[in-house]
Amino acid sequence: MSKAAPRNGVPPRRPGEDDEICRVCKSSRYLNHDLHFLVNPECYHKMCDSCVDRIFSTGPAPCPIAGCTRTLRKQRFRTQTFEDLKVEREVDVRRKVAQVFNKEESDFETLRAYNNYLEEMEDVTFNLLQGIDVAATERKLASYAAQSAPSIAQRDAKAAKERNNQNAQQAAQKEQALLNRSAADRASMTSIAEREESHKQSLDALAADHQIDTKVVLKKSTARRTAAEKARDRQRQQQQQQQQPQQPGGPDTAADAEVYRIEGLRAVVEAPPEEPYDPFGGSSFAPSYYTLQPHYDHPWLDKARTDPSIVAGGYDLREYYQRTTLEAFAGLGCFLEEEMGERERGKEDGDGMVATEGAAMAAGGDDVL
Repeated sequence: MSKAAPRNGVPPRRPGEDDEICRVCKSSRYLNHDLHFLVNPECYHKMCDSCVDRIFSTGPAPCPIAGCTRTLRKQRFRTQTFEDLKVEREVDVRRKVAQVFNKEESDFETLRAYNNYLEEMEDVTFNLLQGIDVAATERKLASYAAQSAPSIAQRDAKAAKERNNQNAQQAAQKEQALLNRSAADRASMTSIAEREESHKQSLDALAADHQIDTKVVLKKSTARRTAAEKARDRQRQQQQQQQQPQQPGGPDTAADAEVYRIEGLRAVVEAPPEEPYDPFGGSSFAPSYYTLQPHYDHPWLDKARTDPSIVAGGYDLREYYQRTTLEAFAGLGCFLEEEMGERERGKEDGDGMVATEGAAMAAGGDDVL
């Protein structure tokens, strides 16, 4: 197979060859398969872990790459996540900006104000990525972070609490699954042991030429199974009571002298305390014409209160009080004269329409209209 011709006396490099060689010590992954490369978010220059240990173990030191003047620290080196370092840097910058610009649409009065906020956040990200007014952009970002420190801390605490609750819920579900599985295994083993014990007793009784009482054996087996189930239920309840979620805390923040303002933010109003749930939406079904009493004196009612044929099935005389009182007062809102007057007027209007149709037909008209 023919080789590619060298260009300007330099042989062509294979794809990805630069990524396999450390720019500091020139070590190659081809010769050392255990070689690991690390990057630092200060300058994103890649170097092997041996060079990192050798140069930065004694403390902060300038980047060994020619032309880079950044001071690096060993604890900030990490493994590269994305193959392209530009993508790696963009993800880090966007994560940094998103930690400061973390407001939602519900925090603004209008949709336009929220869109302006998103546009400003994207402008800050673009300037940091492209190196446009980096110093002014960093001051602007630090000023906003200092002024919005309470809201940022509150949102971070809320997000941390949601993550902790989700992790606690997943852990509780896994533990409950393990408990259920172990309980099922113990129940299966207990059932197998009981069957073997019953079979052994049956064989022993047959061998000794004694009759075995099947009902007594079944009762003892059921009693042992019920006691084991009760013990498992008590153990499961004790384990559920011991599980309690933790309360996360918010980070500390510092103030800045420079003022930064965001337009269109909604005023923060504390949520009122929740009212008790009303399934009827505030509607009242209390009677407006009378007040129902808990007791009424009447000879028949006195007899009914002690009659077994009435109260033996759980019948309550208060239902009788409510029904009879409602029937007695049901017609108070009805006015017969007004209803009769409206009925008579409707009847007269109907008779007039019938007479008009009859006159039109007598005149030879085909259509009344």
